[in-house]
Amino acid sequence: MNRKQFLVLIIALAVLGGAGFALFWQDIAAYRATGAKIGARLLPDLKVSDVAQIRLQDARSQTTLVRKDDAWLVRERGDYRANVQDIGDLLIKLVELKVTQSEAVGESLLPRLDLAMPGQGQGSGTLVEFKDAAGKTLASLMLGKTVLKKDPLNPLPSAQNGVPAGRYVLAAGTKGSVMVVSDPLSGAEAEPGKWLARDFFKADRIKTLALAGEGAMSWKITRDVEYGQWKFASGGDELDASAAVGAVNALGGLSFNDVAIDPRPDDTEKPVTVTAETFDHLTYTVKIARKKTGGDYYVNFTVSGEPPRQRVPEKGEKPEEKERRDKEFAETLKKLEERVAREKALVKWTYVVSAKQLAPLVKDRAQLAAAQKK
Repeated sequence: MNRKQFLVLIIALAVLGGAGFALFWQDIAAYRATGAKIGARLLPDLKVSDVAQIRLQDARSQTTLVRKDDAWLVRERGDYRANVQDIGDLLIKLVELKVTQSEAVGESLLPRLDLAMPGQGQGSGTLVEFKDAAGKTLASLMLGKTVLKKDPLNPLPSAQNGVPAGRYVLAAGTKGSVMVVSDPLSGAEAEPGKWLARDFFKADRIKTLALAGEGAMSWKITRDVEYGQWKFASGGDELDASAAVGAVNALGGLSFNDVAIDPRPDDTEKPVTVTAETFDHLTYTVKIARKKTGGDYYVNFTVSGEPPRQRVPEKGEKPEEKERRDKEFAETLKKLEERVAREKALVKWTYVVSAKQLAPLVKDRAQLAAAQKK
């Protein structure tokens, strides 16, 4: 090798070394660009106190939660009250969440992680937007696929990933920097029914229970004292005690799945009316109509009457017993009046109740009779 060839070789090695060094620093810069957010808060600038509206949207539904007069409402359900606990949990969780992983992902690959915008075909995620009282957007992010891991309680090598361990997230303004957080955020759903407050009426201490419908779908049962034996109010049939208790408990423990917006009368069939009179002098009137599709029921209710404000002293009651019982009566009366006030605020909506819950109540007279059981 002559001197000229040796110099050419040295120059070529220098060029290749410089290119490699440049690529090395380019990789380091890319790593820093994607990894700089690791350990940082997901939404560092979001303040819970500033949030007055939350909008969630996926490919199928949308929910708008609005704060009004110190209460949260679900706009898509006629401004029905929202579950404040669920909203608070979501806000606090998102404010405190930290990034565990960050990667640069091209826009064309976002659908693979369910991070495409809702309404833009397959692979769309759940869009979550936070706004203040003036409608200004405070933060926005897209929730994508749930990150799964192996069940730690299953040590077998064949164990499949199936335990939610995190979620892919794309925050607004990050330019394709997809992050992973350590919480699956399963509560961030865009279905309006999921966000409703679940308070419902509670018809307890029932004295008489009646169902009015077509033909045999009419009956009335009663008892003389609380915890007494139930019997038919009229007719010679013997009442099945367990069926009676089942009907009473079904009404007293009702819960709803959703709130119906503008239900149409022609969407229902076989309507019945249930009337429950209680030992507290309250009357619950519940209208129940089965939906033609789906099998669930539409339910409306009203509550009327006033609980007694004076306690009837027991015979031979001692002064110290009277004082204690009067105090207990006053406390119980206050709680009852507060509960009735809350229930009266719920009467203007129509509720969707599952058929399974109402099955023990919506029966004909023969199904309540002891002979039918035999």
